Formats: sequence, structure tokens, C-alpha cells
Amino acid sequence: MANPAFVYNPPLQPYLTILYQDDDILVANKPSGLLSVPGKAEEHKDSLISRVNTVFPTATVVHRLDMATSGIMVMALNKESHRHISKQFELRQTKKRYFARVFGKVKSNQGEVNLPLICDWPNRPKQMVDYERGKKALTHYEVVEVTSDESHQVVSSKNDTSFGTSPGVNSPIRPVAGEENETLVALYPVTGRSHQLRVHMLELGHPILGDRLYAHDEALGMAERLQLHAESLSFAHPASQDWLTFQTPIPFTAYAHYTPAPLSID
Repeated sequence: MANPAFVYNPPLQPYLTILYQDDDILVANKPSGLLSVPGKAEEHKDSLISRVNTVFPTATVVHRLDMATSGIMVMALNKESHRHISKQFELRQTKKRYFARVFGKVKSNQGEVNLPLICDWPNRPKQMVDYERGKKALTHYEVVEVTSDESHQVVSSKNDTSFGTSPGVNSPIRPVAGEENETLVALYPVTGRSHQLRVHMLELGHPILGDRLYAHDEALGMAERLQLHAESLSFAHPASQDWLTFQTPIPFTAYAHYTPAPLSID
């Protein structure tokens, strides 16, 4: 096992953050360190769905986030909604955007990582690249640079892309003070494999900061938690068919002032 000394200590503040709720769906913001669903051991029973069920007993999980990842999760409040939203995830019709602080300077302004993944069984829950047995896994990425000085704060994308970020600022690029050996990236997973973004960034040569499973010692020591946040999620409402987009602030201290442009759903 990759985590023999793991001790589950889920955060209690905030206990539960609900972003939206109607008769069919519920959208919550999961904190880092909280399981999406209960584990098998009694001490692992606390989870986002367990907390939601204390208020909304019919809520069911449609998708999951890693325990260490924070961000948006949508849940269904009835069987028809569960079926409808699950189908959207299965058919890759949903749109997702994550932000991550990764080690080092990413050279390419944008790109993709297309590497098949499978469970590294002797070291579970770790995943690994396997070209023969792995399942298809595809991630698009783009570099986002944030600049600041005493008088103002500027957000700028290195390039115009179709992936979804377009801050529309053409100011000079300067690194945030103290962040010279890291890069802020926007990640757009096409598939949804376990640990996909974490392994793909590792294979790109830029492990996510604070990653207890995959980061080397220097990258691990640069953050107290995994610096990966599910910032935006778009999907069709199961009843109205209206396209909905939910967005949450990036919780990384160094980028607290950064408000990304809305996720493109084109």
C-alpha cells in the first residue's frame, strides 16, 4: 500500500458548503481532506455524501473527487436525475476545469497528455501509465500566469486557446513573488480516470505541489495540501435541459485574488 501511515482527519470547518440546490440536484464544494464517499473502515465513514445525507437523505453521488482534491461536486436528489447526469459524465458531455500549482516551469503554453492509466496494484491507490492494459486518459492543459505589484493585480493567460480561459489582459508577465519555481495551470480532463490529473502532470515532469502520493520531496514540501482544485463544472440540468455552470474560488493562498473567466461551454 502507498499510504501505510495514513490517518484520516477530515476538516470540520466548513462542515458543509452547498452552492446550489433544487428539486433535482445539489451542488456542493468539497474541501480538501474529505472523502467523497465513505470508506470501508469505521474511522473513514465521514464523507461529503454522508454530510449531505444528514440534510438531504435522497442525495446520491454521481461522480467523485479524490480525498485530497477540493472543489465542485454535483449530486442527484432522485433516480431520474441520477440517471440523466450519470449519462452525461459517461458520454463526456460535461465540461470541467481544474486549477493546479505544479512544480517547475511548464515550457509549453498549452498541450495535452494522452497516456492510458491503470491501478498500480502493489502500491494502491496509486495509478500508473500502462500502454497495454491501461484505459484511455486524456487531459488538456494551459499555462496561466498571474502577475501582481503593490498598486494592482493582473491576471494574464500566456495564449489564446479554445480550452476555456480568456482573461483578456495583455499586461507584461511577471511571476508572483516567491513563486519562481512553480506554474499555475488550468486542466481540462476529457476522461475521468482515478488520479488522472495527478499522474498526467507527473508524467509531464511537473508533479502537483503537496501531492503525498506522487510528488518528490521538494514539491511535496512546497504546500500543506494537494494543490488541485475542481474550480468549474458545467452540465445540462436533468429536468429543464438548461446548461448550468458552477464556479468556486481557487483556495490557494498565492492566487486568492485570481478570478478566472467563466468556463467556455462551446
